[in-house]
Amino acid sequence: MAWLMLKVAFLAKSAVNVLEKLVSEGPLTPNQITEKSNLAPRTVALALRQLRRYRLCKRRANFEDMRIPLYYADIDRITEFEIDLNQLRFEERLYFRVV
Repeated sequence: MAWLMLKVAFLAKSAVNVLEKLVSEGPLTPNQITEKSNLAPRTVALALRQLRRYRLCKRRANFEDMRIPLYYADIDRITEFEIDLNQLRFEERLYFRVV
């Protein structure tokens, strides 16, 4: 479990942004995430893939349009690893300022 914490600490800035949107605004489609986060669709897709790899978000069927899935944050998983989104955002800003 410690290695997973280490890897989660290195989430991409876009993944942190997408996770924040999923936590604050509930289940969203990739297009809605793109609009709300001002990220490119490909960036959102890569961020969702990274979040799903660590099981921080889940995909479920969208009953309004079955072609477009809904993504939502796995709050239990986030609290299990005690991930603080504010701390991740702060660390990302520090990292990008130093480089």
